[in-house]
Amino acid sequence: ALREAAGFVLVLAVVACLVTLILGFLLAHGSGETGAVVTRHMWGAITLSILLMFALLLRQAGSAGISSRAYPIILGCSLLVLIWTTHQGGTLTHGSNYLTEYMPVPLKKVLAIGVVNAAPASNSFYAQHIDPIFDLNCVSCHGSSKTEGGLRLDSFAELMRGGKDGDVIVAGSPEKSVLFERITLPASNKHFMPAEGRPPLSSQQIAWIRAWIQQGASASATTLAGVSLPEAHKDLPLRPVPDYSALMPEIRAMQQGQGAKLNPVSSKPSDGLILNTVDVASTFNDAQLAQFQEFAPYIVEVELGRTAVTDASFGTLAKFTNLRAIHLEDTNVTGAGIQMLTGLSQLQYLNLSNTRVTTAALVSLQSMKNLQHVYLFNTPAQPPSKPDAQTVARSAR
Repeated sequence: ALREAAGFVLVLAVVACLVTLILGFLLAHGSGETGAVVTRHMWGAITLSILLMFALLLRQAGSAGISSRAYPIILGCSLLVLIWTTHQGGTLTHGSNYLTEYMPVPLKKVLAIGVVNAAPASNSFYAQHIDPIFDLNCVSCHGSSKTEGGLRLDSFAELMRGGKDGDVIVAGSPEKSVLFERITLPASNKHFMPAEGRPPLSSQQIAWIRAWIQQGASASATTLAGVSLPEAHKDLPLRPVPDYSALMPEIRAMQQGQGAKLNPVSSKPSDGLILNTVDVASTFNDAQLAQFQEFAPYIVEVELGRTAVTDASFGTLAKFTNLRAIHLEDTNVTGAGIQMLTGLSQLQYLNLSNTRVTTAALVSLQSMKNLQHVYLFNTPAQPPSKPDAQTVARSAR
């Protein structure tokens, strides 16, 4: 029965491989994709189709009583070609480093794989700000492994060389630059870039590209007139918390119980404790939070998401003077009394997503210079676009 099933699966494999080969060829031809990886992927599919057809013929010959020792060899070669061809497809879809991008750094060192993709060795505006935009949003379709329309954006030289339709950058004229035209089209337009369902560039990224082209599309200019870059925020050194070793028996008993728990950040008491309410989130309220004031000097993070706490919790949290992170997502807070948190000089992270907090309530947080990450998804105070976390924090201010 297994042998018969294996034969049936092999027939399906041949049919699927031929259909996939035809569709893949039409896709590459219709989209204008070229490049070494596209070619290798195509020839891998052709080779795999031929090997599978040979394997099917040899299997049928074996079923007819004709002995063939070549069948297992052909089948083994088919599996190897399948693995190789699939890797080429993964490279096309996810980039050449998809197998190693998230590999642990120690393992990268052992395998002698570059730990990071080095940026161009230049302090130019292009190297620092324009090239990273292309690398993040465009190179997967316009790089060395996959090249649509003959255009590559993985280096300044390739960018300025243009594609099969000519130059895409006209120095001094964004309006005449095809690349700028494509990234500013409506997302519904078939020529809009980035394509394939990727999110559009942010307004800031578009403004940078426009200014860079307008001022000569230089590879060496370090600044652009009218473009001011935010100064990189420097986090304050973390303040160590007092030693809570004497409270460990009580903390261990709490960890073994059914209620909220205090978990050490690390083996060093000076790193503090985390208040974890996941197991009792639906019943954990303001009164229960107040019971943890005994441990307030040692707690650096409170996880109150999806609990029953209200605006009354802000008065209690203000007494946790070493707090660095507060999770209040999916709670009933509205922001009334949130100004009590302004005395938390170590607070860096505040999650208020899926609450009723308003922009007016957040004005009081402007003085908190160390607060850099404020999340406001699905709230009345939600920013109009989808910026990164630090931009959300600035919008909240």
